[in-house]
Amino acid sequence: MVEHFFDVERVRGSSPLPPTSIMKILAIETSCDDTAVSIVEVKGSLTKPVFKVLANNISSQIKIHRAWGGVVPSLAKREHSKNLAPLLIKSLKDANLFSDKEKTRPNFAKTKLSRAGKILERELELRKNFLQIIAKLKIPKIDAIAVTKGPGLEPALWVGINFAKALAWLWDKPLYPVNHLEGHILVTLASPIKNKIRFPLIALIVSGGHTELVLSKDWLKYKIIGRTRDDAAGEAFDKVARILDLPYPGGPEISKLAQKISAQGRPASSWKLPRPMLHSGDFDFSFSGLKTAVLYLAQKLKSENKFTEKTKAEIAFDFQESVIEVLTKKTLSACQKYKAKTIIAGGGVIANTSLRDVLQKMAEENQLQFLIPDLSYSTDNATMIALAAGLRFLASQGKISRTFKAEGNLSLK
Repeated sequence: MVEHFFDVERVRGSSPLPPTSIMKILAIETSCDDTAVSIVEVKGSLTKPVFKVLANNISSQIKIHRAWGGVVPSLAKREHSKNLAPLLIKSLKDANLFSDKEKTRPNFAKTKLSRAGKILERELELRKNFLQIIAKLKIPKIDAIAVTKGPGLEPALWVGINFAKALAWLWDKPLYPVNHLEGHILVTLASPIKNKIRFPLIALIVSGGHTELVLSKDWLKYKIIGRTRDDAAGEAFDKVARILDLPYPGGPEISKLAQKISAQGRPASSWKLPRPMLHSGDFDFSFSGLKTAVLYLAQKLKSENKFTEKTKAEIAFDFQESVIEVLTKKTLSACQKYKAKTIIAGGGVIANTSLRDVLQKMAEENQLQFLIPDLSYSTDNATMIALAAGLRFLASQGKISRTFKAEGNLSLK
């Protein structure tokens, strides 16, 4: 696997590891409907961090939630409980850190096993797997555990947090609670970056639960300068998909329809949908009105027997065009106001290829550095949680805790 080195401008308070020191972080992510476990090596300093992804595993729940048209928190919680132990074992194997041979099995004190079991007392299936399988593993050569503390669905978050706490207690490892949104910003560091990262930067976070513009003048320092006042962009994609009788998740389905229209060139019969808050003079977003406009248009077309596959594709195209135009122009305006040199894009909606292309073109035209994660790291994953914990460790800002709680509405600070 390739190690990635990065040069970073104007960062203070760097706390380098010794030249030969390598920190291995096991990370867990269960903020919504993806169960994820990752192991990442961290070394270097804040001004020149080095990351190597040793394992990155995700178990998707899309098929389960599709029947309900969206994520059901109780089902997400149940599936996380089923998936975490197998994903942990697979990740340890991928990273060559796994051993379950009889002669290497630890003999934990009953008090440790009892305490770990107590932590998982509300996750019965996970508790069973933990005590019967995980507790018999040789303690892997990792240095710390990181887990998402928020934002997200609290029932889902608690499963990952309790699993991480039980592991940290049993294996006697430090535990780092991580902000999911910071992970979406920093996951770009999982991929090679050619040039020096320049500050200040504007981060655009676009997901099912969040649409935010964030100003950062140094690593790990954030100021939210704009956010959605109602629906997040990803949420709007899902709601519009339901209006158009498309399956969950809506983003990929709308993108598929929109691509059919893009391939033909914009037809004269396309429906011009509103561009909400495009000229509001601030950096906030609102997508609820756009969703309502699609609803009224679909109802009108159905009443006129004109709601065909062709008109559905045209509506999907115009809806996507509207969202992309608002996101792109607001991001550029923020860059101009704050004299930003770099744009970082993150969050599940960034997997939309049309949005990626338009942001890339906009950045090039305005001579802005543009950082975006590989598609494999665009949606929720645990590698981004490991990177956030690792960078905070290098900055001597990592907070070790075993008493934190899930925070469904956690914000960037």
